[in-house]
Amino acid sequence: MSKKYFGTDGIRGRVGEHPITAEFMLKLGWATGRVLGRAGGDLVIIGKDTRISGYMFESALEAGLSAAGIDIRLLGPMPTPGIAYLTRTLHACAGIVISASHNPYFDNGIKFFSRQGTKLPDEVELAIEEELDKPMETVDSARLGKAERVPDAPGRYIEFCKSTVPMSLSLRGLKIAVDCANGATYGVAPSVFDELGADVVKVGTHPDGLNINRDCGSTRPEQLQKTVREHAADVGIALDGDGDRVIMVDSRGELVDGDELLFIIARSRRQQGKLSGSVVGTLMSNLGLEHALQAHGIAFERARVGDRYVLELLQQNGGTLGGESSGHIICLDRTTTGDGIVAALQVLTTMIQDGKPLHELKAGMKKYPQHMINVPVGRSVNLTAAPGVQEAVRAVERRLNGRGRVLLRPSGTEPVVRVMVEGEDEQTVREEAGHLATVVAAAV
Repeated sequence: MSKKYFGTDGIRGRVGEHPITAEFMLKLGWATGRVLGRAGGDLVIIGKDTRISGYMFESALEAGLSAAGIDIRLLGPMPTPGIAYLTRTLHACAGIVISASHNPYFDNGIKFFSRQGTKLPDEVELAIEEELDKPMETVDSARLGKAERVPDAPGRYIEFCKSTVPMSLSLRGLKIAVDCANGATYGVAPSVFDELGADVVKVGTHPDGLNINRDCGSTRPEQLQKTVREHAADVGIALDGDGDRVIMVDSRGELVDGDELLFIIARSRRQQGKLSGSVVGTLMSNLGLEHALQAHGIAFERARVGDRYVLELLQQNGGTLGGESSGHIICLDRTTTGDGIVAALQVLTTMIQDGKPLHELKAGMKKYPQHMINVPVGRSVNLTAAPGVQEAVRAVERRLNGRGRVLLRPSGTEPVVRVMVEGEDEQTVREEAGHLATVVAAAV
């Protein structure tokens, strides 16, 4: 069955437009409570990022869950991976995250974690959607759910993050610029690195409900690059609005993206004999990552775009490490979901253990030039049946001669087909992408 509301990462949209309304969230809380209650659940935790609409949706979800007879624990502003962790340690039957991740403040969304700290199974999401179509009924007053806040939630998560690196690890002597995107990590991320001994320079730690991800964070790292240079920092860490992604900046002010961070962590795990299964990237992972891992005898597999699919493939092949170019890195030997702070700590640990700065660690991977063009389409298209497209793809692949890659991918969020070509020469890549985009545009 296809889902009506849930996408690959929960429910997301513009605030005030269905389904991102207070009315829908009330019903969603109730429907979720009904489904979880039938399975024996009695407690749900709710956390959020810093966007202003979080207050409204937190209250609506709380009311709906209570009407279904479910108790609630409110965490306040907390990173998404922190909510996953606390769902497990508080023995809740589910965790709810109110966040639109890297989107601007006028968007918001809801995503769920199971009692294991992983994404809800499809059958549970479908069951919730089925309840949404029913009239809302409130349980007897004596059975209404109760709500209370968890005042020590940030401290619990800070201690967890610190536990993912060796007890002997000290960041003393390192100056680290930390950009929290004016989002959910603004209170906890600086504390994690400070308590481990680093000299922390804060960026994006003054949320006002409207400035989340605005000219800061992992999607806009220019401010962090400038801060690293001005303060002569050893490294910069840029998180996104909900804290599940990280991009880093080396001491020269150069960006280190998710593919490069994944390579650094994977090589370190391999050297220590602690890497299980294949490393998992996505269809958009740079070809340079694949080649660099192969050079170190590390198997690599590609999943569909989206952390949900990376996690699924890791679970299938028994792997422990995967991620996306955007910086969503999953270390299953440390936690259950993508965690920007935890991933950054793994990289810092490697820097200290190897005695090398970040720019030297990333030098082991050569990124291939990659060019992508979005071709507008007015309808759903079948690229395998589009006239001339597959012939054009094969022609480009022949010209790349095994030293490049072609990807055609209909967007899941926009009416476009993404045409991507990567290879060793930037000019060739751009020319081939332009040629292929023209063929696709004519065919669709």
